[in-house]
Amino acid sequence: MASIAVLVALATGCRNDAAPSWGYPELGTTLGSLSRALEEGCAGTAPASCADGLDRIDALADHAFDEVLDHRLLDDAYVEARNEVDRARELRLAAAAQARSRRDPHYLPLGRAVAAERLAYRHLLAALESVRTAPPPGDGTEPF
Repeated sequence: MASIAVLVALATGCRNDAAPSWGYPELGTTLGSLSRALEEGCAGTAPASCADGLDRIDALADHAFDEVLDHRLLDDAYVEARNEVDRARELRLAAAAQARSRRDPHYLPLGRAVAAERLAYRHLLAALESVRTAPPPGDGTEPF
């Protein structure tokens, strides 16, 4: 009987079920949706079409930001990544206006701006994942 208990403990892991979970599953779900939207939103499309998808992704990023604030997970890396997204968005919107005035959905500066915004979103995803998986302050893992 003791050996079965040991096997069960090894199979399930030795964890303290009374300890709070800091995995933030709702933030994880939002990050998964954001990642999928980023991957699927621009697959094989003209930069102008991809720009429309990036506008929809921003709503998911705003939802993730609300969750970060709810859990008090805000850190410098996340703020910088969010600022990078905002700067890239401004450049993309300016390039999109130029593309519309030229009536060119494949306008090269727009393609570059879309790529820069997608990269900024990847940095934002990495910052959000880092914040989500880091143990909260005061959980007993910090040195005295």
